[in-house]
Amino acid sequence: MPNIKSSKKAVKVIAKKTDENHELKARVKNLIKACEKEIAASNVEGATKSFKELQVAIDKAYQKGLIKENKVNREKQRLNTKIKNMK
Repeated sequence: MPNIKSSKKAVKVIAKKTDENHELKARVKNLIKACEKEIAASNVEGATKSFKELQVAIDKAYQKGLIKENKVNREKQRLNTKIKNMK
């Protein structure tokens, strides 16, 4: 445990940012699962809607440096192809 006041504050800030980052990564994973569930159910409207939400969340995670660019592009391309094949 740190003794210096600025170090104590840094510990709190790091913990808060870690929680926020974890929530965003979990949100991306849950949106991917939701989109795949809609695709499996052959629900084009639901899949398209959840895919749009996923794009926003995954791009935000990429901007924050939580997910690498190749993974972002791979996930979006894979799901977009599945949605297009449903139509």
